[in-house]
Amino acid sequence: MTNSPANPGTKAPRIIIAPDSYKGTATAAQAAQYLGEGVLEVMPDASITLAPMADGGEGTSAVFGGQVITLPTTNAAGRLTEASYTFEQHSHTAYIDIAAASGLPAVADNPVPTTGDTYGTGVLIADAVTRGATRIVLGLGGSATTDAGSGILIALGAVPRNKEGYALRTGGADLINLDYIDTAELNIPAAAVEWILLTDVDAPATGPQGAATVFGPQKGATAKDIALLDASLHHAYTQLEIDGTKPGMGAAGGIAIGLTWLSTLMHGTDAHIHILPGAPLIANSNGIADALPETDLLISGEGRLDAQSFTGKVVGTLHDLAKAHNVDLAVAAGVIEEGIPGDFLAVEMIKSSDVAAQLRDAGRRIAEAYLAQN
Repeated sequence: MTNSPANPGTKAPRIIIAPDSYKGTATAAQAAQYLGEGVLEVMPDASITLAPMADGGEGTSAVFGGQVITLPTTNAAGRLTEASYTFEQHSHTAYIDIAAASGLPAVADNPVPTTGDTYGTGVLIADAVTRGATRIVLGLGGSATTDAGSGILIALGAVPRNKEGYALRTGGADLINLDYIDTAELNIPAAAVEWILLTDVDAPATGPQGAATVFGPQKGATAKDIALLDASLHHAYTQLEIDGTKPGMGAAGGIAIGLTWLSTLMHGTDAHIHILPGAPLIANSNGIADALPETDLLISGEGRLDAQSFTGKVVGTLHDLAKAHNVDLAVAAGVIEEGIPGDFLAVEMIKSSDVAAQLRDAGRRIAEAYLAQN
């Protein structure tokens, strides 16, 4: 969406609209469009750039260009489902959200904290490689699993086994019995890809800030489950000789553990696997960081604005960028909690089942507040 000033002699406000997705109601692209429509009702001369955002969580794949591939796979509980990813043929890159196949919403009514696995995501990865992908970008947010990526490994032909040689049961709990990984049927092209893991958290694999302790409860884990999963992840990365203390190792239930082992097996080092904060990378790739010096107002948004929004999420990343470039920031959120910084405009959306109306209204109110201050 771009708009030219009605009066050539006046300077059009330059606005970037860069929301995250509003889970279950609007994609980031839809949210940006609706917010922009609301802004233009109040500021018809504004020059608007839409730059949908993500942070490695749900909706990350959709912000990248390419062909959308949809295929049958399995969810975290092993039930048949369909999931989509984005394949960019020119760069041989597949953009895959862990949440697409292995996400929490599909099993929210019957969580599988100790037995859920990422096999369905591995199916998407294997499919992408058959289409020519040599780089896999995984958005790690929103998983229902704590399996150290073992489900992905199994889908790619690497089978975790116990000391008796039996395949482990699915999920993270049985990793406590991991002895070795059988690679006799390994999918070599898939195992050898370049991995880019986009995180929305910097948690280590285990401990008080680890995958099981922090994220286990939202996946349905009891205190007993959490203790077992934490011990299982620790055993797994120790057995595989992986540094589980690195920031991001705890994202998506420790997926980086299994994938780091796999990539190191193929290449001799971990140089072909990269664990990166998702939001800054996307802000660079979609041009926000470069455009901010020439921007008057940056508008973002997400479903819930709270203290966690400033720990590697979209809003926190854009908040830092806006401050660095002295650009006004506004955020449209469904719910605004206490404890957030007070140096930007936060607009709570009206209550409605019509998300387009909610976001247009928020865009109008942001524009009115901006004009009142300028």
